[in-house]
Order: sequence, then C-alpha cells, then structure tokens
Amino acid sequence: MGRATLPSAPSHGTGPLGVRAREKIAAMTHDQSHRTSLAAATPALALTPLDGRYREAVAPLVDHLSEAALNRERVHVEVEWLIHLTETGALPGARTLSDAEKATLRAMVTEFNAEHIAELAEIERETVHDVKAVEYFIKRRLEGTSLADMSEIVHIFCTSEDINNLSYALMVQGAVREVWAPAVNALADELTEMARAYRAVPMLSRTHGQPATPTTLGKEIAVWVHRLRRQIARATSVEVLGKINGATGTYAAHTVAVPGTDWEATAKSFVEHLGLVFNPLTTQIESHDWQAEIYQAVAHSNRILHNLATDVWTYISLGYFAQRLSAQGGTGSSTMPHKVNPIRFENAEANLEIANALFDTLTATLTTSRLQRDLTDSTTQRNIAPAFGHTLLSISNIARGLQGLDVDANAMAADLDGNWEVLGEAVQSAMRALAVAGVGGMENPYERLKELTRGRRVTGDDMREFILGLGLPEDVATRLAALTPASYVGLADSLVDTLA
Repeated sequence: MGRATLPSAPSHGTGPLGVRAREKIAAMTHDQSHRTSLAAATPALALTPLDGRYREAVAPLVDHLSEAALNRERVHVEVEWLIHLTETGALPGARTLSDAEKATLRAMVTEFNAEHIAELAEIERETVHDVKAVEYFIKRRLEGTSLADMSEIVHIFCTSEDINNLSYALMVQGAVREVWAPAVNALADELTEMARAYRAVPMLSRTHGQPATPTTLGKEIAVWVHRLRRQIARATSVEVLGKINGATGTYAAHTVAVPGTDWEATAKSFVEHLGLVFNPLTTQIESHDWQAEIYQAVAHSNRILHNLATDVWTYISLGYFAQRLSAQGGTGSSTMPHKVNPIRFENAEANLEIANALFDTLTATLTTSRLQRDLTDSTTQRNIAPAFGHTLLSISNIARGLQGLDVDANAMAADLDGNWEVLGEAVQSAMRALAVAGVGGMENPYERLKELTRGRRVTGDDMREFILGLGLPEDVATRLAALTPASYVGLADSLVDTLA
C-alpha cells in the first residue's frame, strides 16, 4: 500500500510557500532593524517595572536587598571578622588593633558608595567571583597603611558561603524589620482606624455570595487587622540564623591551622556580635530554613492582603464604598467618563500573586541543597528583592486605595432593608431556646421559617406578622418584632475592641 500524501497548496514560485507568499509575509513582518537600541541607552534603562515604573514605591528596599547592598554587607562581615579575630585572641600572633584602625576598617562599610560599587564590579570582571572580589577590594585599602600587616587575615578560614549566609541574613533581617514590617504595620494601623470609625455601621453579610446574618463594616475590617498582626508577629519573631564554620561546616581548616582555639565558641560569639542567632550544625551552607519561615509568613500576610483587596473590590461594586477620583489619581476610564475604576486594588492583587509565586519558589528551592553544597541558592537568593518589591508595591497600592474610599451607609442600609429574610435565623434560634426551656408550641422552628423565607423576598410587615402569630411569650415576641436587619448585628460593635 502506497504512502498517503496531502494535497499541495498552490504555489506561485519555488519552495513550500512560493516566492510571492514569502514576500508578502516578509512585508507584514515589522522591520525593527532601523530602530535605536534601547539597550544601549545611557543611563541604562530599567528592564523590570520595579526599577522603572514603580521605583518610588520600592526604593527603600535598595538599601537592603540590592546587589550593591549585598556587597556592602559582605564588606561588613569581612571587616568584622578581621576585627573579631584580633580582639578575641583566636589567631595567635595577630596584634590588637587601635580604635583608629578599627574605625578605618568600618569606614569601608559606612562610606560605601557608587565609586566602590563600580570598583567592585571591575574587580569581579577579573576574578569572575563575587566574594573574592570583595576580599581584594578590602586588601587594596590596607595597602600602604598601618593595616597592611592585616592583609592575610582578610577572609581567613572562610568559604564564600560563610560570608554570603551572614550577609543575606543581615540583609533580609533589615528588609523585614525596617521596611516590610513598618509598611504592613502602617497599613494595619490605617485599617484599625477604619474599623473603629465604622464599628457600628451595619452591613449585610454574604456567605456563599448570598444574603446572610448582618454584621458591621468595622467588625469585618477588624478581622483583616487581626489576621495581619499575627503574621507580622510571626515574620518578625523568626530566629535569623548564621554560621561561619568553613568549607563543610567542620572547622577543619581552623583546627588544623590553629588547634588551640575554641573555634565553635569563636564562631558563635561572632555570629551573635552581628545580631544573629548561631547555627551550630550546617553543611557548607547555612540551611536557609529561617528564610523559608520568614517567606512563608510574608506570603501568608500577602494572601490576607489579597483577600482584603478582592473583598474591598466587591464592596465597591456593591456600592458600599464610593471612590474619590482625586484620591485614586488621574483618569478613571479612558472611554467611559462616569467610571472610577478600583485600579489600586486590582494592581495590588496582581503584584501579590507575583510576589507569592516568588516567595513560594524561594521557600521550596532554598531548603534543598545537594549533599554538602550546590549553587542553586546563589541565583535564587538574588530574587529575594523582587519578591519583597512586589509585596511593598501591593501594600502601597492598598493603602492608597483605602484612602480614596468613602463609605455609603445609605447603600448598606438599603441593602439591609431589602433582605428581611435574614431575620429567620434569629426567630428560629429563639424558638429553639424556648423549646429547650419547656415552652410549648415551638416545634419545627427551622422548617416553619424555611417555608416563610426560602426563595422569596420578605418585607418587614411579613416578618412581624409571622413573629406575632407564633404564640411566643410576650417579652420574646416584643423583642423579635422590634428587630430589624440593621439591628441584628450581635456583638459586632464591641468585637472591634479586641484590636490592640
């Protein structure tokens, strides 16, 4: 049996498509060869929106999580290690440094600037090794000074990971405590003010999207605050660990070179001197478990913020919140002048999703390292900054979005007044309690209310007529007949007081 073939398309020249067809496709393809290269622009243009469009919102992280910040912390750790060895006598023969010499060394950190960043980049082009570049950077500054005899102490007994793990620990600790926590705490403070201001404003709940037992706007906002505060406390209470124990975590080089020093004690005191918690058992790398713990807490906080953003968006669509265009900034819709779009909350949603994709990857990747060391964490940790950057941008957007909202209590009241059936829960619960107390005629309360309320609208008059026909004790009938959807909010108002 012969091989099956497909019919050929008409050809107006040689080749499968034909010359004319190919010429037509080429003409349709936009030629970019004449364009100026943006990649060659000076100063260099940002590739990502965090360093371009959204730079202002994320700028505080540069001092903590940028490549330059990493190199500054590496210089810091190297300098402090040198000083520590001379102060503790861990290295016999190393002289004690004067206060002026210590100040000179520490000035490499405090005065670290753009020129130093460029110089380190130049050195690294030669070494093709970032930590070695830092070592040479420091040694250059010792030449021709009273510290020249300290040159061989720089980086002694250290593998690159000894410097890197401590540097990243200081960077992340600073970013969390000095940037992320203040930002999310400020947002929680803003929400707390809203919770207190609207604690008594009644609002129809929606469980499964359906009208349900009323609450107050303030109490619902307080739920978000309570959830956020727990994650802030969780993230900021994680022990940030560090190690400085050599190539495979055994102090092998230390003990062979200087067997008389208690190297575990020396390492512990140094890590604690940096403000970190000592990790006594590691491979070549510090295991990064503390990072995973922080990122999980921050990611959890982000999921709470995402829930907040989507709920506020929904309340805006229901008319419970009105947006002020002046507070949102700029034009609403490009074609529909009546609209003010909830862009701050939508932007926050998207950035929270990007941030958590990164945090989840960081958590999964950093906690696994082949045998005693692989280099996957090096690339992974360079993406800590974008994860926090998208988080910080989201917090900023939510805060700005909230500041542009006005509560429409009338819209909430109208919604409540259109859903008297939500009082069915109150009536059947009271009937059950009376039955337990021995009052007769209270049988099948749920079924009786279901017959009245399910699948149809109930007016206030309908509900009162039903209540008064149930044969309830007079005081209970009076209490229930006076109830309205707006007043059926339980302890919602006072629950706001549980916020610190």
